[in-house]
Amino acid sequence: MAAPSKRKVPAEPMPAGDAADQQGVRSVQRALDILGLLTVDRPAISVREIVEATGLAKTTVLRMVSTLEQSGLLWATPSGYMAGPGLWRWAHLAQRSWELPPDTQRVMRELAGRHRETVSVYVARDIWRVCIARQEGPQPLRHVVHVGDELPMWAGASAKVLLRDASAGLLERIARSSPYGAGHVRRLREWIDEAATRGYAESHGEREDGLAAVAAPILGRSGTVIAALGLSGPAIRFTEDRVSEFAADLKQVARDMSERGFAHPFGDA
Repeated sequence: MAAPSKRKVPAEPMPAGDAADQQGVRSVQRALDILGLLTVDRPAISVREIVEATGLAKTTVLRMVSTLEQSGLLWATPSGYMAGPGLWRWAHLAQRSWELPPDTQRVMRELAGRHRETVSVYVARDIWRVCIARQEGPQPLRHVVHVGDELPMWAGASAKVLLRDASAGLLERIARSSPYGAGHVRRLREWIDEAATRGYAESHGEREDGLAAVAAPILGRSGTVIAALGLSGPAIRFTEDRVSEFAADLKQVARDMSERGFAHPFGDA
């Protein structure tokens, strides 16, 4: 006897509103991907380069580029598309929102001058830490980090400081994103507890060979950690004696920042 035929149940159609929302999100992401191709080293990019970098069809790229150009976010030049004047308004707004007060910038310059290493301020953003301010050290061999750089939170002195008040769920996600897997959460907790007890954290080649750092917490009005102030540079210069010296100075400077009220650009409750 022949086996009964199996009827394929048609998939339930996606509501029109949900489909439109997904399409809209996809379009926004594509636009951001295109804008993200522009860098200091590549200030202009051609349609062909966009197609190669994104894998999108040329017709899609042309449509996206045209929309971005009409919005002022891209500007056509003989060498390709560069950042448009519309981005300047956003950049100005971001600068006003995130730029540290002049006295804080002065303190960072003095700190870099005293210890001759790069000074940075990081804030946490989910599983990343973002550099919002930096003052490079004067030595030829130094750690170079740029404002806006995102670094992982699974290692590094600043990460250990920023994670003091992190939830268990966040630590687990950070551990899963690390090269060591979910089991890394135990090591993270050890680092966080040690940093909380000492009042500072240090790292030696945890994320990048040859790089060392020391960091102290900047606290908000409620006593939570809102930023990390750090010194970083070649590990060969971060000897035990110098780390102790760095830590003492960073703790004092970070404490002064906290006491003065480090509410800008952070809105700590």
